[in-house]
Amino acid sequence: PPAAGAELSGVLQEMTRKECHFTNGTEKVRFVDRYIYNRQTWAMFDSDVGHFVGFTPYGEFNAKNWNSDPAQLEYAQTAVDWYCRHNYEEINPFITERRVPPSVSISLVPPSSSQPGPGRLLCSVVDFYPAA
Repeated sequence: PPAAGAELSGVLQEMTRKECHFTNGTEKVRFVDRYIYNRQTWAMFDSDVGHFVGFTPYGEFNAKNWNSDPAQLEYAQTAVDWYCRHNYEEINPFITERRVPPSVSISLVPPSSSQPGPGRLLCSVVDFYPAA
């Protein structure tokens, strides 16, 4: 808690962010694991680089330790398969193979006093996926 009479200056946040970047399905996959504190990335693993990189003194310290641990390094290096490709296979049907037929309705819009003349037909096509 802040000292008596002092106000909080803001909220500090610590998080990790795991990203999988896919090119041509699972043909080319890149795994990125970011370690973030207060909106600043302090360390990161990038499968294209193959090891942890630190961006702050604390991050450099941790990256050095993680890179010197063969089990930790192998765990991150193999995440392309056990994390990215595995999850791709699980969610791919919901992302790329999802098909929802459209709901179509046609209704007659009668003429109004502000727009005299013949009525018009209104065609509504909604609730379909993919949009194209």
